[in-house]
Amino acid sequence: MNTLQLDLGERSYPIHIGSGLLDQSDLYRKHIKGTFTAVVTNETVAPLYADKVVKTLEGIGQKVKLIVLPDGEEFKTWEVLQKIFDGLLENSADRKTTLLALGGGVIGDMTGFAAACYMRGIKFIQVPTTLLSQVDSSVGGKTGINHPLGKNMVGAFHQPQAVIADLDTLKTLPAEELAAGLAEVIKHGAIADAEFLSWIEKNQDALNKCDPAAMEHAVRRSCEIKSQVVAQDEKEGGIRAILNFGHTFGHAIEAGMGYGAWLHGQAVGCGMVMAADLSVRVGLLSEAEASRLKKIIEALHLPTQPPKLGVDRFMELMSVDKKAEGGEVRYILLNGLGQAKIQTVDDDLVIQTLIANGVV
Repeated sequence: MNTLQLDLGERSYPIHIGSGLLDQSDLYRKHIKGTFTAVVTNETVAPLYADKVVKTLEGIGQKVKLIVLPDGEEFKTWEVLQKIFDGLLENSADRKTTLLALGGGVIGDMTGFAAACYMRGIKFIQVPTTLLSQVDSSVGGKTGINHPLGKNMVGAFHQPQAVIADLDTLKTLPAEELAAGLAEVIKHGAIADAEFLSWIEKNQDALNKCDPAAMEHAVRRSCEIKSQVVAQDEKEGGIRAILNFGHTFGHAIEAGMGYGAWLHGQAVGCGMVMAADLSVRVGLLSEAEASRLKKIIEALHLPTQPPKLGVDRFMELMSVDKKAEGGEVRYILLNGLGQAKIQTVDDDLVIQTLIANGVV
């Protein structure tokens, strides 16, 4: 097991990465102070891993409530969030209750948001079971739900007590879910570590096959990069925004197509191609570098052709973005592979990128 530390002062916490961690009672015991834990999961993950986690928690003296939500991005809503609050209130959960998120990014985001809201804040633990959640969404304390007009626009910053990433859970991932997670792995290399990006390029076959050694390195290095960025800027007042490379375009795809039509990682993969194209037009990235990044994304079985939503619709969707300030969207661009930059861009150049990538 590897353990990293996300350094946020009194809100610091460990990120445990390894195999066979779901039933390691010591990992849970040190982060749970009360006697009641509510495990939030979904209909897909529950039959695979819920019993193991519940038995482990009961073995350390916890009373456990299992809350099972429907599976999918389209259920990341106020209505489904209420099911978590229902389970807590029906079981007289108090401020010493711990929430445990067992699942992918949707479960982690919703559980964290519920923890931030219930009694104005209770503790929670992230136990991510997808590659995307292990390398990205479980780390950093971003929680929330979607709104029909914008993805993740309702939420809170609420750090977990710990992240417990069991690499064995990746063995049950469908191929498209694995690819979706690899999009965030590529992102970390593209924005912060050209050497890591080269490693991804050289190890694409092992990553596509979910090779254990390759997965361990991909998860660990991604968590290291994200932890370093979040430690500098916990609440995204500046540099943390670079972690959204590809997301402005990607979130527009998700909202425009309807949540769940594209997996988040698929939309981010395509969004990175578009953001790289815009970086070329702004004069920060060479065409050869943009082409290389696109080939890596394609090699890891991610889409690179956006849906034909139309230029006007794309521009409208991107205007509703967390990175917008004073009505202007701040784009995350590449200043060469391995370096990111945050800046506003003339609409004409953005429209050129949209047209060149075939959104019409």
